[in-house]
Amino acid sequence: MSNVEIAELQRVFLTRLDALDHILDVGEKHFGSLDAALQARLAPDMFPLGTQIAFACNQPRGFSQWCAGQPVENLPREVDSVAMARAHIQQTKALVAGITASDAKLDEIKRTGLGPGLFCMLPARQYVSDYLLPNFYFHITTTYSILRMLGVPVGKADYMRFLGPHVQQESPA
Repeated sequence: MSNVEIAELQRVFLTRLDALDHILDVGEKHFGSLDAALQARLAPDMFPLGTQIAFACNQPRGFSQWCAGQPVENLPREVDSVAMARAHIQQTKALVAGITASDAKLDEIKRTGLGPGLFCMLPARQYVSDYLLPNFYFHITTTYSILRMLGVPVGKADYMRFLGPHVQQESPA
């Protein structure tokens, strides 16, 4: 994604956040309530499902705040209910939809924190392709994987539902 444009990033963020919300829908249909599942983890040293959702939202949220010249404020790690997770998704979508920065913003240098005392300085286009999008997809995929591990019948079509409008059926020969 070396020729990144803000409008394309908005589209990607919004459609993938819709897919994340849909994955939660499938989980709720399967279990009725997903609130107890929000503490499930793939591995003991990984963050739980609720935190994965918050972290997925933090990627486009932080980008939106940076584009607006605001301090980047991450969501709290503790997500206690699916209602809270959905609120995070909806608030993030509103922030993304409200981005008004021009593509020139992507020519700036972006400072990114990487944990206590660690950071990197990258041109924003590289930040988007090498950090932001991989991180965004990682947390959505981990959310999907935790739900699969719990027995939720989600599949690739749920994860990639944004392709739906483009799918075509071949005519029989």
